Amino acid sequence: MKKVQRLIIFVFFILLVFSIQVQAQTGRVRVSVAKSMSNLCNNLITKFHKQHPDVKIIPNFASSGALAKQIEQGAPADIYVSANPKWMKHLIEKGKIKTDTKKIFAHNALVFVGKSSTDAHSMDDLQKLTRVALGSPSSVPAGQYAKQAMDKEGIYDEMLKKGQLVMAKDVRQALIYADRGETDGAFVYKTDAMLTTSAGILFEVPPALYSRVTYPVAMTKESDGNAYAGRFYDYIVSEAAHPEMIHLGFTLP
Repeated sequence: MKKVQRLIIFVFFILLVFSIQVQAQTGRVRVSVAKSMSNLCNNLITKFHKQHPDVKIIPNFASSGALAKQIEQGAPADIYVSANPKWMKHLIEKGKIKTDTKKIFAHNALVFVGKSSTDAHSMDDLQKLTRVALGSPSSVPAGQYAKQAMDKEGIYDEMLKKGQLVMAKDVRQALIYADRGETDGAFVYKTDAMLTTSAGILFEVPPALYSRVTYPVAMTKESDGNAYAGRFYDYIVSEAAHPEMIHLGFTLP
């Protein structure tokens, strides 16, 4: 019996050592990225992987607020890209971010999309519509920017009270609502509007009505000791990533 127990312990030890060696050979990098940057992130991951096949990038796409709350609660993440400086600031205050790595990654713009039959050509036309989609302002930066613009026009509270506003869990869901015709239109980023199949940009929201759409990026304190995370971070903030960013409609910092 003792020989069997020693054999089991020995086999377990060998398997443990093998597992550690395999993990050492294959780097893992977990990135939490705002949903509106999913296409760009996936493309950059593909390009990076061609040069570093030994590194596995694991993306997590959701609203910036949802991701920030996950990281705050201990969810694994080496790199965080937010669609709003507010949530990056939140994680910095919680001691989750390596502040010396925080940079402006890119900029975007807010537009209103819908079917060509939708009679909306400016902010003044929104109150004539029945259903307008936007990301929930409580956690979705695109929704926060949209609310900011509507507040300046003095129409948000009234439209909310009348039930004209449809809250989406993220900007891509708002886009789907408008693209399928489930709402008259939706506030989305200009880069998201390029993904529609049947809807189009009805008008661009005047920049004076909302804060500039800014995507900050930073490494988390959990990334300490992960050289692979450093490699991927260095790549996405370098000029090598710029052509893909421009191609997808983002504005360089």
